[in-house]
Amino acid sequence: MDTVTLTMKMQPELYMEAETISPDQFAAKSSEEIGALPVYMGNEHHTLSDFFDISGNPGKTAADTKIVVSGDLTKVKYIGMKMTGGEVEVLGSPDMYVGAWMAGGTIRVKGNVDSFCGMGMTGGELLIDGNAKNYLGAAYRGDWRGMQGGRIVVGGNAGSDLALFMRGGEIIVNGNVDVHVATHAEGGTVVIKGNAKSRVGGQMVKGDIYVLGEIERMMPSYKYIGDEEIQADGISGTYQVWIGDLGERHGKRKGETIYGKIYLKVKDTGKAAESVRAARKIRLSDDQKKQIKDAFAGKEPGVQEVRAFISDTFGIDIKPMQVSRFIDEMRRKE
Repeated sequence: MDTVTLTMKMQPELYMEAETISPDQFAAKSSEEIGALPVYMGNEHHTLSDFFDISGNPGKTAADTKIVVSGDLTKVKYIGMKMTGGEVEVLGSPDMYVGAWMAGGTIRVKGNVDSFCGMGMTGGELLIDGNAKNYLGAAYRGDWRGMQGGRIVVGGNAGSDLALFMRGGEIIVNGNVDVHVATHAEGGTVVIKGNAKSRVGGQMVKGDIYVLGEIERMMPSYKYIGDEEIQADGISGTYQVWIGDLGERHGKRKGETIYGKIYLKVKDTGKAAESVRAARKIRLSDDQKKQIKDAFAGKEPGVQEVRAFISDTFGIDIKPMQVSRFIDEMRRKE
């Protein structure tokens, strides 16, 4: 595979839109022609050679071309946009839209990426060694077609709105994720090897989410249906199976309703993990409620203060929202 190397020689003052950094754009061109390819900063027109030193030669086709980009890339957007083949190796941390709408080939980022990377992609691989910000593998604003194919792997953590409107493909996050995972999804697979916050699978119609860590708060519109021995990205274990989102319309196949599924791994302790399902069923007895009221009589306690008292006194870990409701109930009865 023939290689072209781009080394940044001047940092752009504004954010640069560089969708021309793609094997499809470089293939069969000379170094001079590659250097003349356009990039944009606001309404200003520039060329790649204004900001990069260019060496090497591309292949005759995109599939035969590899691009290596290095330097401070924090203001460079759209690397690998709509690429159909070849390789792009990014030695740094680029800005938004890396691999947006890509259909083939491989992008390897040896750093972090900003938001909207892998947006609407239909094929290929996007491999991120560091962290990814928001809207990874999601749909463009106002569109309903998120990631439809291909594979994204994140070595670290991912931000919010991962896999928004996902319709196919696979996303693997080796760390934790923020809120809103696979919202409006109609297919595809998401594997989270760390923890997830709330709103996992909201308004999801079809698709699979595997969480090997913990979910901070399971959505009430998901139903637990049992445990299964399964494998997620090569990791076997016992998983709780939840179906939903029960607030959405779901299609049928051979008379059977198709749901989105969340697989929550049971902790490897030899006994059932303290799960979201168990936590949601915790109820305070009347005697416990009276002790709490007596302890905070005439006071205006906060949620964390009451939660700590419950944990220290009764050995119960109750979710903050449940504690908040109990405090409101106490105030109404005063």
